[in-house]
Amino acid sequence: MSQKKIFLILVAITTVSFLLHHGGHLSWTMEAFRLGCSSMRFSFSSDGGSPRHKHTSVVFLKTHKTASTTVQNILFRFAERNNLTVALPVTACDHQFCYPRLFSSHFVHPHTTPPDIITNHLRFSRSEVHRLMPNDTVYITILREPGAMFESLFSYYNQYCQSFKRVPNGSLEAFLDEPWSYYRPEEKDAMYARNTLTFDLGGDKDRPSADTKMYAKRFAAEVERTFSLVMIAEYFDESLVLLRRLLSWDLEDVLYVKLNMRTASSKSSLSNELRAKIRSWNAIDAVLYDHFNASLWRQLNAIGLACVAREVQLLRRARDQLVRSCFGGRLPQLRSAAQITNKDLRPWQPSSKVAIVGYDLPANISNKSSGLPQEMCLKLIMPEVQYTRLLLRSESLRYRNRFPLRSSQQTLKRSGQRREISVLSSTKRPSGALGRTTRGTLRFTQQPIN
Repeated sequence: MSQKKIFLILVAITTVSFLLHHGGHLSWTMEAFRLGCSSMRFSFSSDGGSPRHKHTSVVFLKTHKTASTTVQNILFRFAERNNLTVALPVTACDHQFCYPRLFSSHFVHPHTTPPDIITNHLRFSRSEVHRLMPNDTVYITILREPGAMFESLFSYYNQYCQSFKRVPNGSLEAFLDEPWSYYRPEEKDAMYARNTLTFDLGGDKDRPSADTKMYAKRFAAEVERTFSLVMIAEYFDESLVLLRRLLSWDLEDVLYVKLNMRTASSKSSLSNELRAKIRSWNAIDAVLYDHFNASLWRQLNAIGLACVAREVQLLRRARDQLVRSCFGGRLPQLRSAAQITNKDLRPWQPSSKVAIVGYDLPANISNKSSGLPQEMCLKLIMPEVQYTRLLLRSESLRYRNRFPLRSSQQTLKRSGQRREISVLSSTKRPSGALGRTTRGTLRFTQQPIN
């Protein structure tokens, strides 16, 4: 055999070994070459040579009723696999960063600093987040079509938000006919009743109607300067394609199951007339959604829709394989909280009128039979509240082991902070504004929308 043939064989063996070593994506990489989709080469740099470094400094602004819990779960699991630190709220804030107060770095548990990732609910303050995160942090959020989102908010919070509670018979139609008869801007939980996306992003949800249009355009431009990616819930998998590419992550890093979903009986259908009324009442949110929906499709078109469609197909196939491995070769059934035997997997129920469903792992599935660690499958379907508590325990333990003396001092300091947070929570909430800056496997047909 000639030296040239020996050399070519060695090159081929080395190439295959390299591809397998960097994530086991040989089949997906071959698809990428076939379609000419260079960015589908998962672990590799644009020149096809050295492996890319995954981006690990991420802020995900978790918005309400937008499939954001599913994205949060992706980030939680990525952080654990890569030994990263997730910023988590102090105990007084529960599992959110003292929402709806404007975010402060004081709301972050000291055992979870300095963070690599922020993903729990907060009301955005660019300056406060920037105090915690490095300059190369990537900012991401997710929006949802205003009609579907508002219907979900009205259903989910109708026992908490006074603007919804005072509506006769809990009628969405009645609220939209005369919203100012029920809505009080400064009332507790009023942020769920109007322009919730705008509020979450740190904006003014109650801008005077004469200035709404101009303000919405300015605010959309501010959001675009800060956030490198604004995902769209109705195109969740396509948004994950952009997320994966932006962060140089592998396909396995963005696999998911849909979490925090309502039963069909908890949802109401919307006529075109109702949708129009919702958009009018939530006019700033509507402008944001239209702006970033158009932006999403410009980015997808820049990649090439054929490449996007193929990557979505690969993602769904890999997700399906992962889920079947966790559930004994079958796709899981959605279960009510009462049907779920493992209390760590029971989703929180907002009221008796709204049923949030989840999953239960088969009792007879072992690590050996599934081929996957049971803990991995458990966290794939773990609700937000339980996963947040689990992460706080593990990160606190890691912190105490590293800084035993500092830990005891901070325990005393935190008790004082809890009292301060409790007092401040009873005061008037600041309106806030977004700071100006340059932006540094389930086979369900529906998208994972809450």
